[in-house]
Amino acid sequence: MLYSKEYRFLDVGGTFIKCSDGRQIPVPSNGSKDAISLALKEAVGPLDRLKGVGVAIPGPFNYSDGIFLMKHKFQSVYGLSFRDLLGLREEIELKFHHDVNALLLGAIRQLGLEKGNTAVVTLGTGLGFAFALEGKVRYNEMGSPARSLWNIPLCDGGILEDRVSARGILSAYNNLTGDNNRSVLSIAEMAYNGEDAAIRVFHDLGETLGEALKGIIDELGIETLLLGGQISKSMSLFEGSLRDQLSGISILSVPEGAVFEGLSTLFKNK
Repeated sequence: MLYSKEYRFLDVGGTFIKCSDGRQIPVPSNGSKDAISLALKEAVGPLDRLKGVGVAIPGPFNYSDGIFLMKHKFQSVYGLSFRDLLGLREEIELKFHHDVNALLLGAIRQLGLEKGNTAVVTLGTGLGFAFALEGKVRYNEMGSPARSLWNIPLCDGGILEDRVSARGILSAYNNLTGDNNRSVLSIAEMAYNGEDAAIRVFHDLGETLGEALKGIIDELGIETLLLGGQISKSMSLFEGSLRDQLSGISILSVPEGAVFEGLSTLFKNK
């Protein structure tokens, strides 16, 4: 990987910017232009010797020109370019990638999946999905993943992300117990400690995700499913019910540092 003083890689979220050197910089995504600019500058760090910056960021975003297009967060920098916000000189090369696509790109390289059909699901505040056929990540015309999973309608109303996400876990636990004062982490801990309602919540999450994925996996000929995101750290709680729906494919955790590996690959393949 190109981790060095000459190349920096950033994974930009709504709360923190994760840096390839291990730092996590708070970012006020709903703050002022100046506050967001300061956080980005801190994440990039010193500009001397800097040759390139790779940025993973969710959409909508103009990935070819590095322009913010989000309205649900980063509103104060809508229509502004990353380069101008940071005052970066033109000779510094910038590469931008959708965060889930970058994650998949890096994981494929780390796991040696360049010849197969692979999909990744990210489970956290939201529900992300991307796929690669014969090792090639597929994109839509905006540079985001070629296919969405989060907005699949459910037969009992709502969309998949309502059930398979952090808010889905909290809602499901509240429905079973009447307790709405828990975090996802505490519910996972209770499941590991044998609490029936918490175990049920994660079992149902895996089952619901598997049911939604089954047709897509078959249609695309996916051989390997990767799981990433904060909730996937509790994969053992829902892996069984997920595998019951998706027999015959390999299910793996996304390797550590996959996003940064993906961004690094963009510079190596230029």
